[in-house]
Amino acid sequence: MKFKGVIFDLDGVICSTDEYHYMAWKALAEKLGITTFTREDNKRQRGVSRMESLEVVLEKCDKKFTDEEKLALADEKNEIYKKMLVNMSPADLSEEVKTTLDKLRAGGLKLAIGSSSKNTPAILSRLGLGGYFDAVADGNCITHSKPHPEVFLKAAEMLSLEPSECLVVEDAAAGAQAGYAGGFKVAGIGEAAKSGYTTYPISTFSDLLKVAL
Repeated sequence: MKFKGVIFDLDGVICSTDEYHYMAWKALAEKLGITTFTREDNKRQRGVSRMESLEVVLEKCDKKFTDEEKLALADEKNEIYKKMLVNMSPADLSEEVKTTLDKLRAGGLKLAIGSSSKNTPAILSRLGLGGYFDAVADGNCITHSKPHPEVFLKAAEMLSLEPSECLVVEDAAAGAQAGYAGGFKVAGIGEAAKSGYTTYPISTFSDLLKVAL
């Protein structure tokens, strides 16, 4: 066995909430009079913090906002997003992902989540994965977002493992960079597969069985 633990990003790896994020940010942008917020803009928000994502939206707004106003805007977007998450269910967890997770666990690996999202507990619950992972490090217990490695280092610590003993699974370049910066080997899917920080480019989630075991 190559690793003792696997740490997964949540959005875009375990499940896809990209469309919910896009719709919520777009709703906020339109309320601010911004009609040119696009999916390309939304791609730039992947893997970074909520406040950094807000700055992508505000680039297209002439008005200047105080830090307090920005916090209020970010909270407003999150409330829109959380209402959309109510639509999530175990049906949003693909059979490939669930089967692969079960096989990794059966192979003796510890499994963890390392996500910058503060909504991680709610999403896992909606997917039917509440309590499934051995550790969950998320935006509620870190002070630095990706590409800082804090969330992955925290997850490894919670698993009582060293970074060298864990594989990080990411879909965003910022997340792959975070894993690399923390001393982890990184399996990259999607955008992360093309990142220079990725050790193992994979095309499907089930490819992890060849990489991790």
